Amino acid sequence: MAVALTFSLFWVDVARIIGPGGAVEPIGFCDRSLYLYLVLACLVAGLASLFTYKWRILQMRLCVITALLNLGLQGVVAYDFFFRRPDSMIFLIPAVFPLVCVILDLLAVRNIFLDEAMVRSSYRLRQGARRRHKERRKLRG
Repeated sequence: MAVALTFSLFWVDVARIIGPGGAVEPIGFCDRSLYLYLVLACLVAGLASLFTYKWRILQMRLCVITALLNLGLQGVVAYDFFFRRPDSMIFLIPAVFPLVCVILDLLAVRNIFLDEAMVRSSYRLRQGARRRHKERRKLRG
């Protein structure tokens, strides 16, 4: 879900500047180069974590990297909001999409961790059953 939300950042506006005479100039995530590079990095890291489902530890690490990149993007947007905003600039709801992506990525990390723990515990149970089976065969034979 976070990848889809990050992908949508290419088309949504982060802010609008209301010019003289009521003219509205939209500012998208792709209009500023720093925003664009961070969105691309978030998208690539998110897609990489999406397609590494067979390697859960790598997937978990990529999700953490994606969350940190999204947090950095949100920090840049927050910096622009608090320090570089002209009086006529209005930030829109998609300005907090990276923060939502951070939350979704952290939820994914938690669930990947729980899945890995479940797989490891079932592996230990199977190994224990195999060991007990071999010991019984030794005692019989």
